[in-house]
Amino acid sequence: MARYTGSSCRICRRENLKMYLKGDRCHTDKCAIERRPYPPGQHGQGRTKFSEYGVQLREKQKVKRLYGLLESQFRGYYGWASSKKGKTGENLLKFLETRLDNVVFRAGFADTRNEARQLVRHGHFQVNGRKVNVPSFQVRPNDTITVKERSRKIVRISEALEAVDRRGIPPWIETDKKGFTAKVKAEPAREDITMPITEQFIVELYSK
Repeated sequence: MARYTGSSCRICRRENLKMYLKGDRCHTDKCAIERRPYPPGQHGQGRTKFSEYGVQLREKQKVKRLYGLLESQFRGYYGWASSKKGKTGENLLKFLETRLDNVVFRAGFADTRNEARQLVRHGHFQVNGRKVNVPSFQVRPNDTITVKERSRKIVRISEALEAVDRRGIPPWIETDKKGFTAKVKAEPAREDITMPITEQFIVELYSK
């Protein structure tokens, strides 16, 4: 499947937002957006004025890149969200937040979403005692995510758990670092998503 393989720092600079795509590096003075807080490219430091469409497009691109999705995947989530009761934008964010790879990241088992996606694909996690290696698997309240016994010696997982207090765990997830488990206590609420996202712009873009 096609996947972005370029510099993660360019994405943060393009969206003018620290998206923590490189884990620990984003917390240091080596972070690219701290050193060069302007879009990449030859005209990055010039004045940029977006049209209404441009603002909506940039918001969609930001969220899509934050969760590491392709356009077809993201549009599929939007279609799913619009078919459900409630606010389409909030439904969309809820579906994105409850992907297994995102829950693994948010629970503290990985330093980035990309790393979490790779760990899930390699079969290092179980959901309710069953092996799941599909990053897009949707977790539900009361589901328990467990690091497989043989995978608990993986250095990246241990290091991520040690640093989890700095990043924080959302209130809808409960992580047991010693037991290498995490429980989804409830569906994520809109206020639990702390990244500056204006989901209404995405709804307006796709509604045209």
